[in-house]
Amino acid sequence: MHTYLAKRFVKAAPPAEPTTSSYWFIFKDHQLLVEEQNGVASIPLLADVSQLGVIVRQQYLGRWEDIPCYSVELEPLNVLPAHVKWMGLRQAYGLLPDVFFSLAGEAIQIMDWDRTHQFCGRCGKPTEHVGYEFSKKCPNCGLTAYPRISPAVIVLIEHQGKVLLSRSPHFPKGMYSIQAGFVEPGENLEQAVEREILEEVGIQIKDITYFGSQPWPFPNSLMIGFTAKYAGGELTIDNNEIEDAAWHNAYDLPSIPPPLSIARKLIDHFVENQKQVRNAKT
Repeated sequence: MHTYLAKRFVKAAPPAEPTTSSYWFIFKDHQLLVEEQNGVASIPLLADVSQLGVIVRQQYLGRWEDIPCYSVELEPLNVLPAHVKWMGLRQAYGLLPDVFFSLAGEAIQIMDWDRTHQFCGRCGKPTEHVGYEFSKKCPNCGLTAYPRISPAVIVLIEHQGKVLLSRSPHFPKGMYSIQAGFVEPGENLEQAVEREILEEVGIQIKDITYFGSQPWPFPNSLMIGFTAKYAGGELTIDNNEIEDAAWHNAYDLPSIPPPLSIARKLIDHFVENQKQVRNAKT
C-alpha cells in the first residue's frame, strides 16, 4: 500500500451498518461507477447506495479519513443520474485522485473474490464469510479461501546503454514494453525472472536487482519489478507470446505503457539514468 494511503486508510472490523455517508466503490461487470464533472472523477459519497440500484454483494473495506468505504456489486437502475458514468479502471487513471484509484483497485479485487468464492473449491458446499478478515470458510470441510494474489515478475534488461523492449500480440497497436511473466510453483523470484527471459526472448541475464513492486488489479496480480543486464545469447522470440523484440536507446523509444504501470516506472528510471550518463560525458 502506498505510504500516503497506509497513513490515512484504516482497515478494521466492519460496522454493523453504515451510519453516515460512505464512499461506495460500485461495480458492474468490472466497470466502476464514478461521478464526473469538468474532467475530474470522484467516488460517490452517499448515505444510501440502494438509490442507484439493487445490491448484489457488498464488502466493507475500511475507513478513509474516518469515512467508511465499501465495495459493492450493483444491479443498476435503468436510468442513472446525469453526472455519473461507468468506466474501466484504466480509464479512471488520471481522472480519480491517486488514493481513490488505489482503493478502487483493492475494492474490485475484494468484490471479485467474494463473487468467485461462493462455494467451497474442495467439497462444493456454500462458504461463510469470516467477519474479522477477508476470508471465506467452508462449514463442511473447513477449507478457508483468501483473496487471490498472483505474483508476477517484470524486468528491464539493459545492454550497452539500450533497453530490451518486446511486443505482445495482445498489446495496443504499436506499443512495446519490458518482459514480464507469472511466478510458477517451486521457484523463487530470481529464478522466475531468468526463466521468463530465456523462454520469451532466448537470452541469459545477470545482475538481477530488485526495483519495486505494484499491486495490479487486472485482475489480481502483484507485479514485482527488477532490473538486469544482458549476459549472453541471441534474441530468439517465443512466437506464442512475443511477436517482436529489439534493443532501443533512451532517445528513440516506441510507444510504451502509460504512467500508472511499474513497467513505465522502470522505463522512465532507465531513461533518466541514460540522461545522467550523457550529461556526465558532456
